[in-house]
Amino acid sequence: MYTLTKKNAAISIGKRFFDISGSIIGIALLLPLLPIISIAILATSKGPLFYRQLRVGKSTPNEMALFEIIKFRTMYQDAEAKGASWATQHDPRITPVGRILRKTRLDELPQLINVLKGEMSLIGPRPERPIFYKTLEDQIPFFADRTYGVLPGITGLAQVNQGYDTCIDDVRSKVGFDHSYALSHSSFLSWLSTDFHITVRTLWIMVDGRGQ
Repeated sequence: MYTLTKKNAAISIGKRFFDISGSIIGIALLLPLLPIISIAILATSKGPLFYRQLRVGKSTPNEMALFEIIKFRTMYQDAEAKGASWATQHDPRITPVGRILRKTRLDELPQLINVLKGEMSLIGPRPERPIFYKTLEDQIPFFADRTYGVLPGITGLAQVNQGYDTCIDDVRSKVGFDHSYALSHSSFLSWLSTDFHITVRTLWIMVDGRGQ
């Protein structure tokens, strides 16, 4: 049975404080960019400004939470009219503006709202789509375990080391990173240093434009 120890409770409180303060700062920094990003998206392709999608949130062995993730739209409208699939490196469904947003990870910033709502954390495993979840759970050992008691994150150890998923093999290689991140919660200092390292690497990826 999944239980929450005093040590994990202290880390959860620390993470929540970090999530709220970091989200407020992030939203404040985003506000000047919002008009520019909005005009760029809406003027170059039809469709809404934001993209909403159902994702798997925090889980335990007995239940699985679902929530609606929020991103800036990076694909053409009705991009999945023929069915859901992972984005590829040169995916024709991605708009020119969307490519820039993905490279700089700016498309992820609206998820700060999800963080404030308590549905996500700034740092954690990538939230997967329910439509892919059963296949991934069947084909990847310990896949579901990676989110037990942990909120999914905007960025994480797997994301800074590998980037976006394009196929099931990408997800398979990320599971090890996700479990390594869970092990960093063995102590408060270990969690804090790991999250600081991931934060610095994420900011560098955004500046360097190494997203995809």
